[in-house]
Amino acid sequence: MKKFLALVLAAIMLCAMSTAMAAGSLVVYSPHDADPLNAGVAMFMEAYPDIDVQVIAAGTGELAQRVVAEAANPQGDVFWGGGADTLAGYVDYFEPYVCANDAVIGEAYKDAADMWIGESPLPMVFIYNKTLIAEEDVPKTWDDLCNENLKGKIAYASPAKSGSAYTQLCTMLFSKPTIDEGWELAFNFLKNLDGKVQDSSGNCHKLVAAGEYAVGVTIEKSAVLYNDNPDIGYVYPAKNSAVPDGVALIKNCPNPDNAKLFIDFVTGLECQTAQNADWARRPVRSDITPVGLVGLDTLDLGDYDFAYAANNKADIVEKWNDLTIDAAE
Repeated sequence: MKKFLALVLAAIMLCAMSTAMAAGSLVVYSPHDADPLNAGVAMFMEAYPDIDVQVIAAGTGELAQRVVAEAANPQGDVFWGGGADTLAGYVDYFEPYVCANDAVIGEAYKDAADMWIGESPLPMVFIYNKTLIAEEDVPKTWDDLCNENLKGKIAYASPAKSGSAYTQLCTMLFSKPTIDEGWELAFNFLKNLDGKVQDSSGNCHKLVAAGEYAVGVTIEKSAVLYNDNPDIGYVYPAKNSAVPDGVALIKNCPNPDNAKLFIDFVTGLECQTAQNADWARRPVRSDITPVGLVGLDTLDLGDYDFAYAANNKADIVEKWNDLTIDAAE
């Protein structure tokens, strides 16, 4: 027992020493919503007060392209957020890292080569405004989004500009027995948007809440913000997906040690618990029971082909853009 206590005390002292010794700078690239992003960074800065943190916030695609453009002289250190299937398309610009919390993160939520680590699984939802649509007419499946009664009434972002919209498109494709059938569904859905495609996925839930659209395709963490709004509801569609937001170490970054500390922190118990409690973000850790969220085991999760989504993104986005032109004719 004494030996065990000694080891525990030594670990605590080592942690305290590393916290005290950590200093310098850290640049975080993140597409996360402002509130949970700022809260997570503030917690990290409280834990490591001698590290000067700069946050660059933008969309997933924009930040990923920035990492590519800066590859010869990286300016960022860590990429926090963005769907893992999008991050997987940029692994050449990341470095492998096994985080300190690896043991409590399931294999389905991290890259096999440790190029990215999941930090929050994200089921998709259909959010709706109860003043604009009757409960019996709320879509429950991806096919239901093609109902003519919803034409022009669905808020959805362009998969070319939004990581979560790209995941939603792939989820739609994988909901059918074949990719060709999935594209047929996607084209019918696109026609039902009636030319109204949003530039940002962050606007979709806001537009529904504002009464500009009856239904929106969004992510769970956005929909739960309206749990106290009696006019807003949401459903988890059949054949859903739960691709995680990820965090990754940028290759040849200027501050790798601080970046690793940050990755350990946002996948750590304290930050994961706070992000769930304060911002309803779903923890990736197996030792945390999410508060206020349904269990993933209660959802109808489809077979999401992670490799296909990651390796064919350019072709999928190009086809979506081509179909957009076709749908307008």
